Amino acid sequence: MRILFSSLGSHGHTYPLLPLAIAARELGHEITYVTAPAFADTLRPHGIEHVTGGLDMRTAFESVNAGLEARQARDFDPDRIAQVFGSVLPRRFAADLAPIIADRKPDLVVHEVGNPGAGLAAKVAGVPALCHGFGRIWRADELSDAARRHLGEVAADLGVDAPDDLTLGNPYLDICPPSVQDAAFLAGKADRIPLRPVPFAEPGELPRWVLDHDEPLVYLTLGTAFGRVDVLRAAVDGLAALDVKVLVAAGPAVEAEALGALPDNVVARQWVPQADVLPHVDLVVHHGGSGTTLGTYGVGVPQLLLPQGADQFSNAEVVVEAGLGDRLLGDDVTPEAVTAKARHLLADESVRAAARAIADEVAAMPSPQDVARTLPDRA
Repeated sequence: MRILFSSLGSHGHTYPLLPLAIAARELGHEITYVTAPAFADTLRPHGIEHVTGGLDMRTAFESVNAGLEARQARDFDPDRIAQVFGSVLPRRFAADLAPIIADRKPDLVVHEVGNPGAGLAAKVAGVPALCHGFGRIWRADELSDAARRHLGEVAADLGVDAPDDLTLGNPYLDICPPSVQDAAFLAGKADRIPLRPVPFAEPGELPRWVLDHDEPLVYLTLGTAFGRVDVLRAAVDGLAALDVKVLVAAGPAVEAEALGALPDNVVARQWVPQADVLPHVDLVVHHGGSGTTLGTYGVGVPQLLLPQGADQFSNAEVVVEAGLGDRLLGDDVTPEAVTAKARHLLADESVRAAARAIADEVAAMPSPQDVARTLPDRA
């Protein structure tokens, strides 16, 4: 069977789909993956054809920010964001995927929820499609309403109907454990396909001390899109005050050297293979990105969230409500506050028990291999 996968060109939107794409390829299906050129080298070792398509998010935002002063462009404007995700990106992906679908003739299209343009292209071509989540459904009402309005206009221009839903009414591959998924979404989405969230990372070697550490190990990251030196440094100083070892992943948005001189119990790397690190840690301090949040659920350890934008605040709220960790917001991110919160999370048995319970829930979800075997039934 021929399956076309497509996601927005970012780690947080692409990595969640890769375990299913890889599992389908291992079952012998012919996989084409359409996304940004930066992921070609990621896909090639797994025997997956990469085809460049769509528009990167930076360019998309530059197009709607054109003519604005720098300060205005940086301001959070729900309508500009909705225009990017509901119009600019979908239009480009729909246009780019049309000839690719005509050439590859896929039996099934799998598009992630942030990339409805690929789903619209499938609708235009009459190809069955599945929508793949990248985390918990994020309900930002003002933003979501505007994005759906823009998306409806794109669909009308393409001559297809688009349900009032960013999944486009397609069956939904849900990688969020039900206990922390949006209750209204669970109640309202009839064709939902549970899929275990499996962390994906580029291959890399872990420092030996990560495998053999005696002190508790804390992993600190602000992900790939929202890194800030001041927040990372405050967290570093707060964690260094504890009797722990700290591994920092600076990510592409922050130069590791910009953190300055580090305490003896802190090691900073530009990049680490997060999927390989998580099973060895005792606490994760992070931004609240969906990939890191779900990955931490899967290994059953507490988490301290320092959300910076987008769905990170929603993820942090759910982590706290479920008793799985804690959060610090805005100016509350100080070394002293990080020390106090992290100390508590490392010692609180009720939090650790809740974290172990959600890890069991994740482990019980159908694996990518299980779900990949059912994909022919959806074509």
